Amino acid sequence: MKTFVPKNDEQNWIVVDATDIPLGRLATVVASRIRGKHRPDFTPNMIQGDFVIVVNASKIALTGGKLDGKVYTRYSGYQGGLKKETAREGLAKHPDRVIEHAVFGMLPKGRQGRSMHGHLKVYAGERHPHVAQNPQPLAITNTARTKNNEVK
Repeated sequence: MKTFVPKNDEQNWIVVDATDIPLGRLATVVASRIRGKHRPDFTPNMIQGDFVIVVNASKIALTGGKLDGKVYTRYSGYQGGLKKETAREGLAKHPDRVIEHAVFGMLPKGRQGRSMHGHLKVYAGERHPHVAQNPQPLAITNTARTKNNEVK
């Protein structure tokens, strides 16, 4: 019996509107589509995922106290070089980086994960330059659940 190896010829373009979608829910769906886990022939050692375009990144929803409580840090390597930025400041300056940080944290680390970074395109507004690829819209449902799992 021969080993089945899926072909890597079917990569679609997906467009997602991030308006009022919680950041974590959006990031899990997008990371899963980029990785290719939605396909029935998913193979972990191959990049089979779709290209994902996220529009309206500036209108993303952060639930709870995450706007001021979530802090992004980066360190330059020098003494006193620790830079801190809250999610509110990040959304005001570069809303695309907030979504990219959340999605890239859910992708595999290493060579394969770094090559998946090019499959994500994030834009702060509604317009994107990928109209020629004919992207298909992907709807993400935004149902808030209570403690007893009842839909509001």
